[in-house]
Amino acid sequence: MFKKILIANRGEIACRVIRTCKKLGIATVAVYSEADAQALHVRMADEAVAIGPAPARDSYLVIDKIVAACRQTGAEAVHPGYGFLSENPAFARALDEAGIVFIGPPMSAVQAMGDKIESKILARQAGVSVVPGHNEPVSDPDEALRIARRIGYPVMVKAAAGGGGKGMRIAHDDPSLIEGLERARSEARSSFGDDRVFLEKYVEQPRHIEIQVLADKHGHAIHLGERECSIQRRHQKVIEEAPSPFLDEATRQAMGAQAVALAEAVGYHSAGTVEFIVDAKRNFYFLEMNTRLQVEHPVTELVTGLDLVEWMIRIAWGEHLTIRQDEVKLSGWAIEARVYAEDPSRGFLPSTGRLRRYQPPAGEGLRVDAGVAEGLDVSMFYDPMIAKLCAFAADRATAAEKLADALDAYVIRGLSHNIAFLTSLITHPRFLEGRLTTNFIAEEYGDRFEGTVLPHEARLDLAAIAVAMRVIEAARAMAGSGKLPGWRPTHVADWRVTLDDEPFDVRLDDPVLDPPTIRIEDRVVQPRLDWQPGRLLATATVDGRRLILQVDRRPEGYLFTHRGAQVTVLVRTREAAEYAARMPKKQPPDLSRLLASPMPGLIVAVAVELGQEVKAGQELCVLEAMKMQNILRAERDAVVESVKVVPGDAVAADQVLMTFRGAD
Repeated sequence: MFKKILIANRGEIACRVIRTCKKLGIATVAVYSEADAQALHVRMADEAVAIGPAPARDSYLVIDKIVAACRQTGAEAVHPGYGFLSENPAFARALDEAGIVFIGPPMSAVQAMGDKIESKILARQAGVSVVPGHNEPVSDPDEALRIARRIGYPVMVKAAAGGGGKGMRIAHDDPSLIEGLERARSEARSSFGDDRVFLEKYVEQPRHIEIQVLADKHGHAIHLGERECSIQRRHQKVIEEAPSPFLDEATRQAMGAQAVALAEAVGYHSAGTVEFIVDAKRNFYFLEMNTRLQVEHPVTELVTGLDLVEWMIRIAWGEHLTIRQDEVKLSGWAIEARVYAEDPSRGFLPSTGRLRRYQPPAGEGLRVDAGVAEGLDVSMFYDPMIAKLCAFAADRATAAEKLADALDAYVIRGLSHNIAFLTSLITHPRFLEGRLTTNFIAEEYGDRFEGTVLPHEARLDLAAIAVAMRVIEAARAMAGSGKLPGWRPTHVADWRVTLDDEPFDVRLDDPVLDPPTIRIEDRVVQPRLDWQPGRLLATATVDGRRLILQVDRRPEGYLFTHRGAQVTVLVRTREAAEYAARMPKKQPPDLSRLLASPMPGLIVAVAVELGQEVKAGQELCVLEAMKMQNILRAERDAVVESVKVVPGDAVAADQVLMTFRGAD
C-alpha cells in the first residue's frame, strides 16, 4: 500500500481524506495557501507545504506547485478531492509524467467525461438516455437564438467544463437567453478558464438523481444505488439523501445498469457519479458524469457501509474490487445538509468572518464532515461551505427528525449561516412527503429566506420556557455571596412575555417548585430544562414534547433559535411591560439612496456612470465572491449621484458602491 499521500485540496474534503488515510496507516501531506496557514486540514496532516497566495489560481490550481510538493515530501500518490484540479486531465498527466499516482480515473475518462459536450456523445453511443439539445459549443447570440427556438423554451445554458452550478443559466425567452449566454460564458471563463457553453432542453418538474459507481483497473464495475439531490438552489445542491423516495426498484436497476455501461464504455476506474434528470413519469436522462468523489458521498457510505475514499485508494494501488453487484445492499436512510457561510435573508449571499463559537452536534446516527474549527476564519477566496451534516436512521421520517434536532443543536457564531434555512427545509411538509423537484426552493421560498413562523402551540412553549429560564437565573443569583442576612427576593407572579411583538400574559406559581408551574392562556405547564445561564444550548420538555433550542442573551430576554425560526423574547413583569409600551420606538435610517455591497468581493464590471438615469431592475454592477458572479440591480428609478468603485476593486460587506438621487 502507499506509504504517503498528498491531498491536493483544502477544507472538509481534505480532512475527510486524511481521516481515511490515518485509518489505513498512510502518512498524509497537506498543501495550503497563505489564507489557510492555520486551517484544520493543515493541523490534521502529518506534513504541510505552503503553495502560494490566497487566490486559488495562484495556489491550489497551480499544477507545478502540487507536483513540486510531492517531490519535496516524497508523496507517492495524490488524492485530488473534489473541485480544483480533481477533473483536470493536465494535472493527472503531469503527475503521471512525474511518476506519481493520481487517485482517480484514467486520464482518457477524465477528459471524455469532464467535457459535457463530448460526454453526451459518448453516453448516447453507450446506450444511455440523454436530454435533447445541441451538443456543440455556442458563442454567437444569433446562433443561440436559432437553436433555442428549435429545441423549444425553456432551455439550459451550461458550461462545457467544470460543474458545481457554475456557468449555468435557465432561459425562458429570447432576452433571458442573451443575458444568460453572456453571464454563463463569463462565469465559466472565471471559474474554469474555459468559456465554451452549450444548450439543452430544460426538463420541467425535474428531479436530480445520481448513481454512484465504483470500478477497478481489472474490468469490474458496480453501482452503489442512487442519491436524491433535487433540493437545490441556483443549481447548487443543498440537501441530499440516499436512497431516493421517488425511485422504484425497476427504475433504480435500469439507471444503475446505464451508469455502469457508461463507466465500462470509457474504461473507468475509481469512484465516479453518473447524474440523471428524472421527470414526473420516472423517465430519466443523462446529465453528466463526475469523474471524482462527490460532495454528497457520505449518504451513500452510510446506507452501504462502504468507505469510498478507501476504495479509491485501494483501486489506485491496483487492488481488485471484491464486492459483487448482488452484494450491494442499501440499509436504512441517510440525509445530508450542507452548512454554508451565507446569509439567507440577503438572498443567500456568501458570508465571511471568524468562527467565534463553533460547536457541531454529536450523537448516534450523526456524522459531521467539517473543515473548520472554532477560532478559524471563513475566507472570501473559496467555497463558503462550513460542513456537511448527515443523519442516519432506519427510515426517512426518523432520519429527517434526527437531522432537524441536530441542526437545532448546531452552534455557529461570528458569521451568517444557513442552518435555520436547512431546518425549515427538513421540516417542510412537502419535503417530508417526498414531493421534490429541483424547483422546490424557488417555489417554496423564492429568492431569500426570512425565517420560519412557528405555530401557536410552539410559541406558547417558548414563552413558558423563557419564564422558566428567568426562574433559573434568579436561583443562581440567590446562590451568590455578599447578600444581606435574611434577605429574600420578592416573588413576582404576573409576567408578560413578548415573542417578536406578540404578547403573552404568564402566571408563575411558586418558583421554588422544580419544575415551576406556569399558567399561559388555558394551559398549565411545568417545563423541565437542561440549561444553565451562559450556555448556548438548552433542552426542554414541555407536556412530553422535547425541544432543542439555542439561547442568546438579550436585554430583558433572549434570542431563541428553534426549528428554523429566530424569536426575540422579552420577559418583563406586567408592570414593567406597561411602562415599556409607552416608550417611543427608534426609526431605522433611510438607506434607499445607497447601493451597498451585500458581501465582500471583487468588482468585475460597473454598468453605469455619473449622472446616468437608471430604471428599477437595471444592472448597476457585477460583484464576484466565492467563485460566483452576482448582478446588483437598481431597486427603483433614480439618477446616479456618485460611483465609488471601478472594476478590479476589492470591497467589504456593506461598503457603499454608489449613491443616487431621485429621478427628475
